[in-house]
Amino acid sequence: MTALKKGDHLYLIDGSGYLFRAYHALPPLTRKSDGLPVGAVSGYCNMLWKLLEDMKSDAPTHLAVIFDAGSKTFRNDFYKEYKANRPPPPEDLIPQFPLVRDATRAFGVSCIEMAGYEADDLIATYARLGREAGARVTIVSSDKDLMQLVVDGNVELLDTMKNKRIASAEVMERFGVGPDKVVQVQALAGDSTDNVPGVRGIGVKTAAELINIYGDVETLLKRAGEIKQNKRRETLIENADNARISLRLVTLDDKVPLKEKPDEFAVHEPEPRELVAFLKAMEFSTITKRVAAHFEMEDIENIAAAPSVAHVAEPRIEFSKAPAEVADAIRAPINHEAYVTVTVAKELDAWVTRAFARGIVCVDTETTSLDPMQAGLCGVSLALAPGEACYIPCGHRRGDGLQLDGGGGDITQMCEADVLARLKPLLEDDSVLKVGQNLKYDALMFLQRGIRLNPIDDTMLMSYVLESGLHGHGMDELSVLHLSHTPIAFNEVTGKGKEKITFDCVPVTEATKYSAEDADVTLRLYMLLKPKLAEARKLTVYESLERPLVMVLADMERAGVTINPDLLRRLSNDFGKTQGALEIEIHKLAGGEFNIGSPKQLGEILFDKMGIQGGRKTKTGAWSTDVDVLEEVAAEGHEIAKKVLDWRGLAKLRGTYTDALPGYINPKTGRVHTSYAMASTSTGRLASTDPNLQNIPVRTEEGRRIRQAFIAAKGNQLISADYSQIELRLLAHIANIPQLKKAFAENLDIHAMTASEIFGVPVKDMPAEVRRRAKAINFGIVYGISGFGLANQLGIPQSEASDYIKKYLARFPGIRDYMESTKEFARTHGFVETLFGRRIHIREINSKIQGFRGGAERAAINAPIQGSAADVIRRAMVRLPGALADKKLSARMLLQVHDELIFEAPLKEIEATRKLVSSVMEKAALPAVEISVPLVVEARAADNWDAAH
Repeated sequence: MTALKKGDHLYLIDGSGYLFRAYHALPPLTRKSDGLPVGAVSGYCNMLWKLLEDMKSDAPTHLAVIFDAGSKTFRNDFYKEYKANRPPPPEDLIPQFPLVRDATRAFGVSCIEMAGYEADDLIATYARLGREAGARVTIVSSDKDLMQLVVDGNVELLDTMKNKRIASAEVMERFGVGPDKVVQVQALAGDSTDNVPGVRGIGVKTAAELINIYGDVETLLKRAGEIKQNKRRETLIENADNARISLRLVTLDDKVPLKEKPDEFAVHEPEPRELVAFLKAMEFSTITKRVAAHFEMEDIENIAAAPSVAHVAEPRIEFSKAPAEVADAIRAPINHEAYVTVTVAKELDAWVTRAFARGIVCVDTETTSLDPMQAGLCGVSLALAPGEACYIPCGHRRGDGLQLDGGGGDITQMCEADVLARLKPLLEDDSVLKVGQNLKYDALMFLQRGIRLNPIDDTMLMSYVLESGLHGHGMDELSVLHLSHTPIAFNEVTGKGKEKITFDCVPVTEATKYSAEDADVTLRLYMLLKPKLAEARKLTVYESLERPLVMVLADMERAGVTINPDLLRRLSNDFGKTQGALEIEIHKLAGGEFNIGSPKQLGEILFDKMGIQGGRKTKTGAWSTDVDVLEEVAAEGHEIAKKVLDWRGLAKLRGTYTDALPGYINPKTGRVHTSYAMASTSTGRLASTDPNLQNIPVRTEEGRRIRQAFIAAKGNQLISADYSQIELRLLAHIANIPQLKKAFAENLDIHAMTASEIFGVPVKDMPAEVRRRAKAINFGIVYGISGFGLANQLGIPQSEASDYIKKYLARFPGIRDYMESTKEFARTHGFVETLFGRRIHIREINSKIQGFRGGAERAAINAPIQGSAADVIRRAMVRLPGALADKKLSARMLLQVHDELIFEAPLKEIEATRKLVSSVMEKAALPAVEISVPLVVEARAADNWDAAH
């Protein structure tokens, strides 16, 4: 035991904060033997090991991890509502609490907690003891509540995720006061997360202003009558008791009667065999090997795993698959000071030469806008190896205009034309692989400047193929997940709100750190993820469905589509008149005027004034008026609800399309250029944004009128090529339903045939309503529709709808078998797969919460069908540009809307293009998969989208 003394360095780790960061940063992992969730333990171990390695340069002498012992503390004794609003811990995190304690002790670190007190109180007490002993104290946390403990020269916070130290200056930046006044500001501002009441209407900024004037809360309250602003004065007087109770709640207790003294926290190496045994028992193979290598242990196979520790699934990405030196390079800490700013041609030429020699380069662009069709180029970053990256500025400026070639101000940079001329041979050379993250954006930036990237690899898409449905695939998230490194955030260099600047105004030094880091991190992710594709047998999925689509979509986005703004303005005016008429009718039915667009007022009218039954309230106590509620009310025969739905539908069409679309017309091209997100859905479907052109209603008259505004350029027509009922056809194939397969093979009316099968009605002269019901069931069954959902859709009682579904499943038993086997597969493996091998992870499939589990089961049923349909159209899109070029047809693919592709073709090539497109699309699944029902494409040409559909 070594007593704390002057010159010592005490490290205090906020263990609960570390655990929750690990839990939220990583996808869920479950142990193989019984499904016990332990993903947070994996993340915690990696974070703790990294900290133990990194902090050696800081020379700590004493170290402890502090945890919360439970939810109830002494604060609840005098304020029962404290933290009452906090939800319980996630159910899959609860069993991991004891395991992280075991992990802490296995790493040879003191593990401290105390019932009745928060971890923050223990940290405050240990920090005080360290300070009084003359020791330096570092608190490893980013928790704002601990900032009150900061004492320059004695106590500081360390945010390891941002590699940022927090002293008085950072506290002042956060709260507007020094550390000694933080609790005064917190008492006034309150904290909704912890249910600290504060003073209503006063935020941190106002609280800091008041404390800087009056010194503390008590003085402020005593002199509140002096405040000139009426509202502020009155609210302080009314909430004086809340302010005082809040001050008690936020002030940390630094005199906790400790059981363990800081003298017991002396730093020492963990016992290697004990630590390896723990990690082996957890089956964390990567960190086990890393620890073994650190201690130069060669006999780890003979070390028995700790018998008391749960087994967990190993991390998805393993460094061990790469050569040791490569693994070490990937794991090496990011060093922003190593990055180079390239400002002269000779330096750039040297980087290009080295890239040619390496055969691989990671490339990233920095721009002035998220719209690559209009964005200015600020600079380009390159990375050739982990830690070896540069930034080439070419469009930075100060506030008074562009500064090029060092010819003004303090900005030294090459001009854009020179940079691109020197990069073009490299970026277009077939022998050098270009790596990027969300590379489609950068590809478009270069296409706009006459450069076509080739060949390419995209880390976002690699992650998407490996772990779709588990987490996001942005670079920052992947960096935290796989490298335990939090990159510089964009708003750290550009600022926020009114202070935000565009990237071209960011100082070049800061831009270099930010952009070169992006390229460096992306290259490291590539080195991790590319081998994993082969290990997971998903390389074909990536290389056939994802990578080749990047440049196809870039070309489509660049092509854009022409719209008729005059027609849209007329439509907006028409919709507005219809809305006005509906408004009069709604007010008449309500018995008075009110704001239809106000959910609160609408709820009060429907359920309070009119007394309509069946309403439900939100958590805030207000009546819910969402679509589901209004549809239920409308189904009960209340005309007002139907008219409100119609009014809302028109309002949405105006706001989203007729009023908004003209604003998206590019002033240079005169066309609208949507953007396709490739990794935003779990099933492989593309998502259209800025503007979203995939959600224009096709079954309503208003939606069809909007599509009339999408027109062909002069001398051309639009061709709409649409897969006919592709998801039903795939269901027939995947579930092997003989009746459906026969109907599709014979080109029968599938909905009439279904109606005949389940309702016993002859196909000939079948009532339209009967067919409509069968159609709703056919399409709904693909999405796991419930009796409740079908009842809403058809406007019939739920019991009747449930009976329809039972009859359907009884008539087609193969569908029920498919549903049950798919759910069981998902429960066992945690994922489902499409016909083409795309893996879709299904979170919550084993949840104990019925609502979560039910939603996951419906997703599992739908995913192989919808995902296979998405894969088919992706395969078609990849093949079509080459097929058109081979036939010397000049048609351009413009849009993809779910199961439909839209082309623009010269009038003289319409028929040849239509036939070719149909042929390629109908054969898109081959040779990978031979589908047992025909895929049929309906392709029509016209002057506008609606007429061609």
